[in-house]
Amino acid sequence: MFDKKTKPAEGLFGKMNRIAEGTQLNGDLVSDSDVRIDGTLIGNITLKGKLVIGPSGFVEGNVKCLNIDVEGKFLGKLEAIELLNVKSNANIKGDVIVGKLGVEPGANFTATCSMKGSIKNINEVKNGPKQEEKTA
Repeated sequence: MFDKKTKPAEGLFGKMNRIAEGTQLNGDLVSDSDVRIDGTLIGNITLKGKLVIGPSGFVEGNVKCLNIDVEGKFLGKLEAIELLNVKSNANIKGDVIVGKLGVEPGANFTATCSMKGSIKNINEVKNGPKQEEKTA
């Protein structure tokens, strides 16, 4: 009787999963979208989006995400492919690998940290730009 037009499927952009305060998860979390943790997660996290560990959040395990904001506590190995933003009330202990790092004054950042850069850029800094080879 009435024609309903179907809405095109929206992408995962802007969608966020949330683990609320008072919730504890034990296990691995894998998602294509963003995740905010205000509770406790003990396990590994792999996201194609952004991870936010809220002020009451605690994560223990191995984490690999595109971007990460930490306001709460983290213990383990953390890899932010693009940007790790450490807020002033954050507490991070472990190993950290980042593309870029921002740390606010007051943060407790007790970690080994390495910044990923392309091998080409690192070699250019050491040796100067690579000369193109011509073949005859």
